[in-house]
Amino acid sequence: MHMTAPAIAPACTLVLFGAAGDLVKRLLMPSIYDLAVSGVLDPGFRVVGVDRADISTQSWRDGLNAALHEMASDPAAEFNAGAIREDVWQDLAGRLEFMRGDVTDDATFEALAKRIDGNAVFYCAVAGRFFAPIAEGLGKAGLLRRPGGGFRRLVIEKPFGDDLASARALDAELLSLAAEEQIYRIDHFLGKETVQAILALRFANRIFEPLWSAEHLDHVQITAAETLGVEGRGSFYERAGALRDMVPNHLFQILAMVAMEPPADLGERAVRDAKGRLLSAVRPVAPDDMVRGQYAAGSLGGAHRVGYREEPGVDPRSRVETYAALKLDIDTPRWAGVPFYLRTGKRLAAHCTQIVLQFKPPAHALFGAGSQPNRLTLHIDGDKGLRTAFDIKAPGPGWALAPVAEAFRHDDFFEHVPNIGYESLLYACMMGDASLFQRADAIEAPWAVVEPVLEAWKAGEPEPYPAGSAGPSGADALLARDGRAWAPLQPEPDRRFGRRTGGEAQG
Repeated sequence: MHMTAPAIAPACTLVLFGAAGDLVKRLLMPSIYDLAVSGVLDPGFRVVGVDRADISTQSWRDGLNAALHEMASDPAAEFNAGAIREDVWQDLAGRLEFMRGDVTDDATFEALAKRIDGNAVFYCAVAGRFFAPIAEGLGKAGLLRRPGGGFRRLVIEKPFGDDLASARALDAELLSLAAEEQIYRIDHFLGKETVQAILALRFANRIFEPLWSAEHLDHVQITAAETLGVEGRGSFYERAGALRDMVPNHLFQILAMVAMEPPADLGERAVRDAKGRLLSAVRPVAPDDMVRGQYAAGSLGGAHRVGYREEPGVDPRSRVETYAALKLDIDTPRWAGVPFYLRTGKRLAAHCTQIVLQFKPPAHALFGAGSQPNRLTLHIDGDKGLRTAFDIKAPGPGWALAPVAEAFRHDDFFEHVPNIGYESLLYACMMGDASLFQRADAIEAPWAVVEPVLEAWKAGEPEPYPAGSAGPSGADALLARDGRAWAPLQPEPDRRFGRRTGGEAQG
């Protein structure tokens, strides 16, 4: 398979605010390393880390080096390089520089300005309350003024606001300091190859695109389930909760990719316009179409797990949800009458990010009750790929039907390339391609949809569910009242999947 090598990104300085934090260590630096391995970083590329931590450049480098090696040897880590290439790391380490500074102090930005010359990307790997102060500090120091023919870009992590009002206020402040084309609102789900591939699956294949509508589909499910708990981030989660942490950003971005109309082209403006139109067509959630849960003690992976209220940093009487499920309706001709069910939760039975398209029953009841609706499942994480479930005649006399499945596994057809999801986003930002980033309208529209949820959940209690389960019973009831059921979190047995033999995918 012939593939054109990607262009080398323009030389720039990447400034990481929050350089001593978990995001830089666990995700950003491994992604920068992966980009270095792929050969797309200009010799003039360098990194300046800014943090309040009292450490030196060498100790920062040493800490990142140790973390890279530890994660590379851990099969459960998101960073899956297998082994660190010392030549690549030593070259990259020589480009890393640490600067101690407080982002609420103007002196930090004055000192930073002395280290920046030419192109720069400023990455806010910090808590959301520091986004505006960082932008303000950069603006005062003149660091957002673009050099002749060059660029200055600001990357904002999630959560982008806590509700619609705060998201609009943050947008207004940022746009008073920088132009829209300088602001890159990042959502790492859009960096996942399997999420980006949704557009190709839909619009490059005639066997799928005509079926992707209300004429053929009964409903759509989008699931992001985690086996992890809050993992020592209880104090953060007490402020965020499952809804704010996952739904208006990650799940809505997947929703947009699944449901948007075909863009005029794959250019930045066309793709973002198509997403914006779709998200603005999602109706606000009705009060009866929302479910929240909170994990209680249970068993997972053969071990006892404490409940959320027993986690460090969590209020023993906390009403914060660790699970959220919503039923959404989209006001477009393509999706008239097709509900979208979204769910996300922690301490669930399996790690699973998937999209399920449930088809309507056959138009002709030729086989009676024995015929089951077809199902198309896109696996975003884990055993990444595509699975189709359909019926076929069972061997033997008569017309008995048997359910079968066929699958495409991503790793069966493509060489494994270490990828966390941030690599393509960092590269796109340096290249000036904002198509994988969110525009203001794509941020604010989801907040408007979930605003009724935020208001309703100020009162009442979340429904408890045991760790290691599929979630609260209320989520099952949400679908059951419509005569539907969630797809299982656990993958189907291997015998139901296609296998690759001699270069062919076989059912």
